Parts: sequence; C-alpha cells; structure tokens
Amino acid sequence: MAARWATRNLRSQHARFISTAPASRLSTAEIVQMRNELFTKEKERQLSLYPRIEKIEVKYVGKSHPGTSFVMNKALSTPYNCAMHLSEWHCKKSVLALVDGELWDMYRPLTKSCEIQFLTFKDENPEEVNKAYWRSCAMIMACVLKQAFKDEYSVSLIRAPEVPVISGAFCYDVVLDSRLDGWKPTEDNFRCLTKEAYNLIHKDLPFETLHVEAKVALEMFQHNRYKMDSIEQKASQNPEGIVKLHRFGDFVDISEGPHIPRTSFCFQYEITAAHSLQTSQSESVRRFQGVSLPIHLKAHHTVWRRLRERSQRLIIEDGSLEAKDGSLEAKTVST
Repeated sequence: MAARWATRNLRSQHARFISTAPASRLSTAEIVQMRNELFTKEKERQLSLYPRIEKIEVKYVGKSHPGTSFVMNKALSTPYNCAMHLSEWHCKKSVLALVDGELWDMYRPLTKSCEIQFLTFKDENPEEVNKAYWRSCAMIMACVLKQAFKDEYSVSLIRAPEVPVISGAFCYDVVLDSRLDGWKPTEDNFRCLTKEAYNLIHKDLPFETLHVEAKVALEMFQHNRYKMDSIEQKASQNPEGIVKLHRFGDFVDISEGPHIPRTSFCFQYEITAAHSLQTSQSESVRRFQGVSLPIHLKAHHTVWRRLRERSQRLIIEDGSLEAKDGSLEAKTVST
C-alpha cells in the first residue's frame, strides 16, 4: 500500500535506488512470523512450569458484589475470567485490573491468591486507563506502519513515546527507508493507513502480555537494533533482567503495558500526521501521530473534528505542542 505511494512519488529517482540488501535478509512477513512463534514458544514454556493445576483464591473488592470470592486456576485464570463470574457489564467495561494494588492486563494470568478490582473509562480518576488506551492505540499504529510498506522499503520501529492523553495524540517513532526522506504523506495516505488500523480493530484481537528474560527478547528483535538497545536498557533497570512484551494478532512489541483488553475497544480512530524529527542519529526519524476515542466515549462529529485537528500538531515528550506560524507544519525537536 504505502510502497505504491512512495513508488509514485519517487518514480523519477527509482533507477538510482536499486536495493543492495543481502539475499539472506528476512522479509517483513518472515520476521513477524518468527517473533510470533518465539512468543508462543516462550508462553508455552512458562505454562509448562506449572505441570499440575493449582487453585488460588481471588477476592473481589469492588463497589458492586463486595466480598465475592473466586476459586481460580493459578497461572491460567486471568482478571477477565474473574469478570466473567461477576457480570457481562464487568466483561465489557473493564479495561484494567488492580491486583493487590498493581496495574494488571485483563488477559495476564494470575499467579497467586490476591485481591482484585476493575478499572473503567467512567471511573472518577481514569488516568491509568487512559494511558493504557493511548499505549494500545500507538501499538496498533506501529503494526500498520510495519506492514504498510511491504518489503519494498524498510521500516524500523523505534518506540512509542509515553505522552499524556491531554497532549492530544498518541505517537510512534520510526525510521523509514532513506529513499523516503523526501516523502510527505498526503491525506489520502493517512486515510489508507487508518483503513488498515480499522481492519485490526474490527478483528477484535486480544492484547496478550508476556514477561521474558532479556536473551529471549533479544532473539525476537535481533533484526531491529533500536529494539535491541531498548531491551538492554529495560533489562538493566529490572532487578531480574525481565523485559515486558505484548502481542495482538501476530504483532509483537516491547511495551511496559498495561494495555486495553482488545482492539475492538477502539471506536473512533485516525492516523493524522507524520513529523520529521531532528535527532543526533544519522537516520531520519518520523513521528507518526493519531487520535482515538474508545467505544465507551463516543464523540459528536464536530468534537471529533477538533480533536483530529489538534492531533496533527507535533507532540513533544513532555506532552506540549509545537507549531510554526499557527500552521500544522511542526518544528523539529530532539528525542
């Protein structure tokens, strides 16, 4: 898709950019498959550490059904399974769980007896839920960007900057093929990317989480030096050298999480901007941005239009906005 856009934009220069990549280089699809298989293999290995089913007691401490207790399966049952024992409302509305006060993905297995409560978008203070939503929207965008250019142009994912929801846009930084340095995405390009995002949203894919040793994560991301640097940094900051991964569908990424339960929690979603960042790196870094609202918080089209316009301005790490002469062309910043 995106490859066709770039080909049209750079047709006159195409002869000068014949690929010299080695024949052994894996395709994007092969890399995705490799990571997905390693994720599944490690998940199965961790499950094998519990050869027999052990029971744990989970006490629900929420406002409704107070004092309810569940007998669940250790390392198999998840907060979502607990929500199923409460009501359909809890299944549909719960975004995150608090497990003994710790933020927890809805599909992350429980490993011990604990107390649990659920967080929703309608809570008095939904800050952590909003963060999880922004984080998940950025991961969906990363998946779209990685697949959009096929194998005609390289796309290296760097990271999703943690920016507050009040900033107006979720972000993901990428390094595109140097042949695309002069490419400026059009509104039609963004519409095509957004369409691909909706395809993922409508598939209703669950977000899975997996905590792995650094060596496992390094094997998964051996073809991306930015991710390898991130893995080493995160492992050095963790006393046990653990790195947190998340997956939806067959797309795996490094993310501290937590994430929303499923892609279908997204309702209004749009990829709106791509800004070139001035960095110390020799490669040209692009910050792709988008805006979204969950199915629980739908907005009128006039409100959505304002949110969309706001999301086009460059988002900086601290969540502030930069614009030049009031236009949507952004100043460059250091990452």
